[in-house]
Amino acid sequence: MPAEPTILHADLDAFYASVEQRDDPRLRGRPVVVGTWVVLTASYEARAFGVRGAMGGARARRLCPQAVVVQPRMSAYEEASKAVFEVFERTTPLVEGLSVDEAFLDVRGLGRIAGSPEEIAIRLRREVREEVGLPITVGVATTKHLAKVASGVAKPDGLLVVPPGGELAFLHPLPVERLWGVGPATARKLHDHGISTVGEVARLPESDLASIVGRAAGRHLHALAKNRDPRRVQRGRRRRSIGSQRALGRMPKSWEALDAVVVAIVDRLGRRLRAARRACRTVTLRLRFDDFSRATRSYTLTEATRQTRTILTTARGLLAAAMPMIERQGVTLVGLALSNLEDDDAIQLALPLDRHGTLDATLDMVRDRFGSAAITRAVLLDHDEGVSMPMLPD
Repeated sequence: MPAEPTILHADLDAFYASVEQRDDPRLRGRPVVVGTWVVLTASYEARAFGVRGAMGGARARRLCPQAVVVQPRMSAYEEASKAVFEVFERTTPLVEGLSVDEAFLDVRGLGRIAGSPEEIAIRLRREVREEVGLPITVGVATTKHLAKVASGVAKPDGLLVVPPGGELAFLHPLPVERLWGVGPATARKLHDHGISTVGEVARLPESDLASIVGRAAGRHLHALAKNRDPRRVQRGRRRRSIGSQRALGRMPKSWEALDAVVVAIVDRLGRRLRAARRACRTVTLRLRFDDFSRATRSYTLTEATRQTRTILTTARGLLAAAMPMIERQGVTLVGLALSNLEDDDAIQLALPLDRHGTLDATLDMVRDRFGSAAITRAVLLDHDEGVSMPMLPD
């Protein structure tokens, strides 16, 4: 007897744009773009014109001149995300967050008290709509990958249950882009070899697939195309990295201006790191240029740290090394990511008196009590810090 589909993938629809439309009735039913220089997200009305996340703002406005462009309000999105996750955690104790707007939920064993997985999904969507005021799409399936695919097919504001025993009949006619991990570059490689559907991937020998996309990617995609995904929903899974980025526009940037951007981002990330009681070992600088090409530079420390000063020194070194490239190509976005995260109680402080750590803790306390703008660095005076945003995927 086929296994019951008990894994839900719940994904808020055009999250940032939906929050803006919820809070401003004048935006409902209109194309909305969140972000001026870089599109963080676009409402489905704007997506109909080809506007997509991570697209340059100028291009988005050319595609959809009637779009309403709004500045992001991160505090409003964080509040909405928290409210939605409260609904998730009330639904089942097994919740694995993927980002601020999506999660896996495992509802196995809840049949007697909560109903079938489909009934649970229907109730979850209703409660998110009624309590938070946002549309959410849910896919229900026997595996995490298939649940995510189902929610993608059902968007926007939909529900799709993949029936047990019908997984491959659902999955195989879909385009290869639906497979988790197939981005534009991988899709082009597959298309160049005449492979356009998931079923064609599944029928291809794994060795042939590996010759096209590489051994690891070939093994991964071959398994997913056959719906082989043994991963379980992991409650309380901790993030492996945190990041933030800032769009800069196309005007030339001096070292001083870029340094101020890096300082502001590091201050925010350091505070988030300490609030989560984590420490990092790797600092990564991400850049995007006028021609939309990208570059990354990273450095791994010998010891994990939570100190703003150490992180900032590392980030400045990466920025200095990248300056010749920046001067040649023109930078339009700067991002930083902190990864190789560890629990901070697992690190050994270098000195009994951790002077810089004490300073960080004091600054965090002041900002927590009086707001982020209560105290700032001198280098940031008279600098517009702009809007920082979560790191977007490459």
